[in-house]
Amino acid sequence: MVVTKHSRPLVVGGEQIEGPYPVYLQGHVQHGFGRGSKELGIPTANLPEDEVHRACKNLKTGVYFGWAQVNDGPVYDMVMSLGWNPYYKNEKLSGEVHICHEFDHDFYGEDLRVVVLGYIRPERDYSSVDALIYDINVDITVAKNSMSRSAYQKFKLSPFFRS
Repeated sequence: MVVTKHSRPLVVGGEQIEGPYPVYLQGHVQHGFGRGSKELGIPTANLPEDEVHRACKNLKTGVYFGWAQVNDGPVYDMVMSLGWNPYYKNEKLSGEVHICHEFDHDFYGEDLRVVVLGYIRPERDYSSVDALIYDINVDITVAKNSMSRSAYQKFKLSPFFRS
């Protein structure tokens, strides 16, 4: 097993996808707390509150990986934070999807489709914003490595995504 200096595995999940996955989420991108791009340098697309609550019926809070699509565009790797964001002391649940692609515009109100395929880690509180940013970047690496396996790749072509 490959690990970081903080002993985090850089690949998670089994070779085959097991329940409760896949979990399909969809909705129009909502305005969030405005921290992803501005404070963290890691933009997120926020799921509607009803989809977040629906997801929490099958998933515990934490960080997940899978695929995401905006409108009819390409399908990209994604990392999703589902929960309370302890560092920021959120008072409501959020589903914040970081799509692993650099977009040149915001897409508030656009259709977001997400297929969640695995769990990376639980939510954590952090001593600093730098520690949070570091962990999110490790999450992105873990997601990309985990998604490279064939069982996960096939979901990129799911009929759930529009082309």
